This record gives sequence, C-alpha cells and structure tokens, in this order.
Amino acid sequence: MPKVHFKSPLDDTTVEVSTGTTLLDAAEKAGAQVGHSCGGVCACSTCHIWVRKGLESLSEQTDQEMDRLDMGFDVRPYSRLSCQTEVGNEDVFVEITEESLTAFMDENPAVRRRLESEGKWPLKK
Repeated sequence: MPKVHFKSPLDDTTVEVSTGTTLLDAAEKAGAQVGHSCGGVCACSTCHIWVRKGLESLSEQTDQEMDRLDMGFDVRPYSRLSCQTEVGNEDVFVEITEESLTAFMDENPAVRRRLESEGKWPLKK
C-alpha cells in the first residue's frame, strides 16, 4: 500500500492508505492539519496542498478541481485539492499550504488556542 507523507510548518506525519483514497481522507487518518471548509465536496479551495513527490501517480485533475484551484492562494503547477485527489500506487509527499493550515485552525479553534498558548501559532515569518 502507498504511503502519504504530510509536511507542514507545525508537524510531519506519514500514513499508509489504500489506492483510491483521497489525500484529504489520508490527512484525516494521519491527523495532518489540512483544512476543508466545505467538507471535502470541491466547493472551496481550503484543502489546497502542494504535491512534492508522486504527482504523476495521482488521479487526473477534473475541470471542477481546476476551476476551484483558480480560487486558491499561491497556486503552483504541483497544486491539487486534497479532497479531489486520489492516491495511486506510489508513495506521495505532500506539503500543506499556509492557506490550508490557516483554514484548519479556523475550523478547529481548540487546536488553534492550544498552539497559540504554546507560542506555535500564528506562524512566525
């Protein structure tokens, strides 16, 4: 089974998933902090991530995903929406964007407050 490694400024985590699992489902299984304001139905861009390794093994982008990515911040050629991207047979290395991490904190105020009290949020630039 392929492994998905999630990297963010706050944490790194890896999870093994079945082929066909979305990157958002993999993130939730791993406890990775990927935001998803719309609940993972391709109605926003808060689950925007960068695929640093394994991009070619993932499911193809749909027109709907490309349209939603146009709403994203700092979109790059290796950008994907994690709710729409299914894992193939290869390992994948994902970087969680600041946009997605911020959305996660907005969606999880208890986590945000804990990290604020520890001096880990907001991110230092």
